[in-house]
Amino acid sequence: MTYKLDELAGEAGVAPRTVRYYVQRGLLPAPEFRGKDTSYGREHLARLRAIKVLQQAHLPLEEIQARLAGAGLDEIERIAAGAPPRGLEVRCAGPEEAAAPLPASTPRAGALRGARWERIEIADGVELHVRTDAPESSRRIALDIESRYTTLAPKGSR
Repeated sequence: MTYKLDELAGEAGVAPRTVRYYVQRGLLPAPEFRGKDTSYGREHLARLRAIKVLQQAHLPLEEIQARLAGAGLDEIERIAAGAPPRGLEVRCAGPEEAAAPLPASTPRAGALRGARWERIEIADGVELHVRTDAPESSRRIALDIESRYTTLAPKGSR
């Protein structure tokens, strides 16, 4: 299947400008030209989806480019489908770290008293709490986590 720029961007959930930027940076191969129009294919869509997955794993674009440069289409599609990229280690805090209280001497500890919070339910017994005055970037992180989980476990299964 082939896509025009707007179609590809829509399928991948990115702006057309982002597609052009990734081509310019070398994250995506240049599109084919069919007359006056450009044409994008399956590899372009898979790469865009893989880039999103790797960005969600907080990898910088340089690292993403390096990982995808040596990957075949099968590996790129595997990453795009949400499989962890080979060689990417994910470390989660252990119970003792996650439950550790915020030290009283930390400046943020005092700032949290009396703060208003928004609760986002992720799953049964799992919640995210976002301060109502949190920066927009922090709110986007919480919403991104919620949307990722929603795609893994639709609301009826939570």
